[in-house]
Amino acid sequence: MLSSVVTRRFTLDEYHHLIKIGFFHEDERVELIRGELVRMVAKGTPHTVCCSNLIRELAPLVAGKAELRCQDPITLPSGSEPEPDFTIARLASDHYLSGHPTPEEIFLVVEIADSSLDYDRDVKMPLYGEAGIPHYWIFNVVANQLEAYSFNIAQLAWY
Repeated sequence: MLSSVVTRRFTLDEYHHLIKIGFFHEDERVELIRGELVRMVAKGTPHTVCCSNLIRELAPLVAGKAELRCQDPITLPSGSEPEPDFTIARLASDHYLSGHPTPEEIFLVVEIADSSLDYDRDVKMPLYGEAGIPHYWIFNVVANQLEAYSFNIAQLAWY
């Protein structure tokens, strides 16, 4: 007898409701990717150090010119609300209190990757590209290198 696996996708509204009612444990790190709840991997020491270094370097560069957001959600049209390590977005008078940044407001998304490298390349990069986010960086802490990608809207491809 064949069995079938049934999954359930969530809308952004349903996901926000689950957060509001405390469905997730306060230490549980999840994000919504294409309607599916995805548990984020724990951050190791290299990830944490890279994050601290980036805050120190990026904050003065964008001060007064853009919003620097660290591990905060962005809202994408694919039914996704990832929480990239960094987002540089347009200045907002309410600092995005009324809603998370959307692709039209985002200049750059940055992920810091060690154990999540394949996921950041194979899942997140297409997700950000489909949304029209123009620039995506992956800080590959395993190889100690920066991977910088730009999305060409006309060709619908990363380069």
